[in-house]
Amino acid sequence: MEKMPYSELVDAAATPASSLRESTASPVADWRSGLPTLTGCQVVLRELRVSDAEALYAAVSSQEVTRFLSPPPNSVAGFERFIQWTHRQRALGQYACFAIVPRGSDTAVGLFQLRSLEPAFGNAEWGFALASEYWGSGMFSDGAQLVINFAFNTIGSHRLEARAAVKNGRGNGALRKLGARQEGVLRRSFVRRGEYLDQALWTILVDEWREQEAVEYSHSIH
Repeated sequence: MEKMPYSELVDAAATPASSLRESTASPVADWRSGLPTLTGCQVVLRELRVSDAEALYAAVSSQEVTRFLSPPPNSVAGFERFIQWTHRQRALGQYACFAIVPRGSDTAVGLFQLRSLEPAFGNAEWGFALASEYWGSGMFSDGAQLVINFAFNTIGSHRLEARAAVKNGRGNGALRKLGARQEGVLRRSFVRRGEYLDQALWTILVDEWREQEAVEYSHSIH
């Protein structure tokens, strides 16, 4: 999602960072009580921690990363408040946000977001931000598959939507490579630095995703 659902102006009731305990991110039956840790070949996805604020601010605040994203929090303290907000929204069952951590490290270098578009989370929107030094490394694809499987198999979504500015060739290419389908163009639907941009709407349906996974598995064993 290019437009982050979080706003510091709206989130005026945030609790102090010192009052929020660090999450152990251990697997639980109900994801609303705490996100599970998801492990891929290149990345580990885990619940955001308040202590991730400084690393995330450094990773995703550059002009290169935010060129086609709504502005992230503009300070480490702002990211601390954002992380607290993600925990509250997760507890309400409306939002999930994972830190992207390279295998063998514990430093967050980006994030994946899932946002419910209806009360039961059947239809959801997803998006990501990743430090530019990891672009083209395969980390996005590795993490994206984990997030998509989490949305379909754990949360129970049946449709995932993603929006990418038409000018964002890298983002659109990454979604296409995953197997997402472009349903149309949302004209002048996103404003960035005073310019209204067209966005491509990409979707993945649960049955299509499982069929794609079955085909890939079949090819892998032959």
